[in-house]
Parts: sequence; structure tokens; C-alpha cells
Amino acid sequence: MEPVTTVVDKLKGLAKSTEDLAQRLLDRRRNANHRSPIEILKRLQREAFSDIMKLRDRQEKVEKLLTFYKSSKGSPFQEASTHVKGKVDIQGAFFITDNVDEHKHNAIQKSGLRTGIDAKLIFETAVGEKDTLVAEFVASEKGRGDVLGGPLSLAKIFYAANVSDWFSAVAVPMGAQCRDVSVSTSSHQERAITEYSEFGPPLLSQHNGSTIGVMVKKSNMVASLAQFVNPCGVSRSLSTFGEVVWELSRNTKLSVLGVHSVSRSTSQNPSLGALTFPISVFQRDRFSEEDSPTSGERRKSDGSIAVMMNREFDENSRIGGWIETKNSNPRNVQWAVTMSDTPEDELGWGLTLGGSGQCLQNLQHFQIESFFNFNVGKNFKLQPAFMYVNDGGTQFPALMLRSSWSL
Repeated sequence: MEPVTTVVDKLKGLAKSTEDLAQRLLDRRRNANHRSPIEILKRLQREAFSDIMKLRDRQEKVEKLLTFYKSSKGSPFQEASTHVKGKVDIQGAFFITDNVDEHKHNAIQKSGLRTGIDAKLIFETAVGEKDTLVAEFVASEKGRGDVLGGPLSLAKIFYAANVSDWFSAVAVPMGAQCRDVSVSTSSHQERAITEYSEFGPPLLSQHNGSTIGVMVKKSNMVASLAQFVNPCGVSRSLSTFGEVVWELSRNTKLSVLGVHSVSRSTSQNPSLGALTFPISVFQRDRFSEEDSPTSGERRKSDGSIAVMMNREFDENSRIGGWIETKNSNPRNVQWAVTMSDTPEDELGWGLTLGGSGQCLQNLQHFQIESFFNFNVGKNFKLQPAFMYVNDGGTQFPALMLRSSWSL
């Protein structure tokens, strides 16, 4: 019997071992299925969906908060949008002459020719519904003698507030010109090849530091008045600018404008820096007529008055003219007449006649300018030009080439 018992025990042990092995294999398979990539992806998907729902709830709360602030009275910049404009002008000239002596150099200076590279970057921001804030950065200025100019620097800050349909105000803390407070008589305000071909007299391009001006409109008449302050350096000046524009017809405007300035130069008071104004409480104004000549101060009064007329036939064709005289020498006048037709998709042209001298009968300086305008695409412009200058006994022609790229 013992062999039979031994065989039975061995069979029981083998069955137990087989059962244990099968149980371990089943447990391992279950664990493998639980840790399979599909199960892991399902678990991650459930967690990600939960996180997305939480983020969506937070986004809805933020949108409700922003909607509440936009509908309420908040900062004037709550809906502000900034537009960036850039422009690069390159202009060169070839004077057809044997040599350049002092007389020809003076004639070139009187022609108002602008050469070199002028790079400009403008940031324009809408403040509120009607106001505008402009910051202008300039890398160089034409005619300053630098070929490539210096680094980009802040040249002008301009703020225009349109209070109503008939009243507006302008503030320019730095880089102010008379053009900034002038009534725009033409929809085309591009920079011209010379000062004579500008649609406006030279006094509009004068730099006078800082200014505050107002503009009033009524019927077919617009009036502008501004006060300029230039406290920097040893020469300080106060200037008053005024302009009245009559709209003779829908496309024709007549303008009378002028500027009067009082400057004072002294070697005693150094510059206090930009936007710094000395105020004397215990002493009378030093701009008075009773200043002692021994105080080291020199006072100078000057100004200009001009008349200009512009007429626009359509969006591209226009004709305009201006005449300007200085208070220091009323008989010496400067004038120009300009015609241009510069369509966007076709060849354009322009012609300018200008001069200066004792009245219009005795011209000391006379010049003729003409140019052709080629638009290459929407952002590039090429203008070959010809100019003839007659200044007293000095006369010479010149060829010019100007290219302009904008963004």
C-alpha cells in the first residue's frame, strides 16, 4: 500500500503546484492589463478633461470680469490700439558745375535742398474715442551733413484732443513745429524734395520747442492759435502762432498765417534741462523793456507772415502757392507755386516755380523744379528730379534722385 500512497501524494503535490502556477499567471495577466498603455491613456484623458473643465470655468469668470470693466468707466486706454508707421527717405543730388565756390554754396543753401537719409518711426495710439497720442522717433535729419545719421531717438511727442466738432486742442511737449498746430489745407502732407516745393511756407517747418494750441471751427472758417516755449540753452524764446483759413469752395482754401517770436540770449543762466522752466516770484519779468543793458541779456524780436492757397482737383491732382515775408525786412519776400499729379498706379509728375528777393519785380533767387513719380508696389516710391537755380550771377542745373520706403 505504501507505493500507492506515495503516488497519490505526489499527484496531489503536482496538482497543488499546477494550481499555484496558474493562479500566479492569472494575477500577472491582470496586472499587465491594468498597466497597459490603453489603460494609462484612458486615465490621462479623464484627468485632462477634468483640468480643461476647470480652466474653462476660470476663463468664463475672467471674461465676465473684463466685460464688466469695459462697460464701466475706467482707464481711457481700456480700448486703445497702437498703429506703427515707418518711413525711410534717401535723396542725393548731382550739381552740374565746374567747381563749388562760396557763391554757389550760398545758392545751394538758399534752394532748400534736402539730401541724405531720413529714417522715421511713428507710434500712434487712440486715447478714448476722439483723442490721439503720437510718439515720433527719428534717426537723422535731411541736410544736416550726416550721410547715415545717428541712432534712433525720440524727436516729438504729440497729443491731440478733439473736444467737440468745433473745438480741439493740441499739446506738443517736445519737438514742436508750427505745422503741428496749423490747419491742414491739403490732404497730402508728404515731405517734398526742397522747401520751395512744400505745400506751405517755410515758417511751418520752424522748430520751437514745446507748444500748446487750440483750434476753432465755424461754418467755412477755421482759426488756430498756439503758444511756443523754447527754454533750452542760453537762447530762450517765446513764440505766438496764429492762422485763419477760409474755405472758398469745396476744394479751395485760402490761409493767412503768421508767427511772432521774442528771444533772449544770456551767458549768465545755464540750461536747466528739457521741460524745466524757471519761475521768478520776487523779481519782475526779464522780458520787459526796462532790462538793464549791463545785465548781459540780449533781446530780439522777429516774426513772419504768409498767405497761401491750395486747390485739389481730385485725390491725386492739386495746385498751390504761398508767399512769405519777414517782419525784419518786409520788402524781402519768398514765394513758390507748385503743381502735381501723383496717381498710385500711373506715372506721376510735379512742377515748382519759386524764388525770393525785393518784392516780385527784383528777384535775387529763382529756381525751377520738376520730378517724375514712380510707385513700385504700395510701399516703395522712386522720384528722379531736375532743378535749375539762378541766384544773382550764379546759375547751375542739378539732377536729383529720391527714393522712399514706408511700412
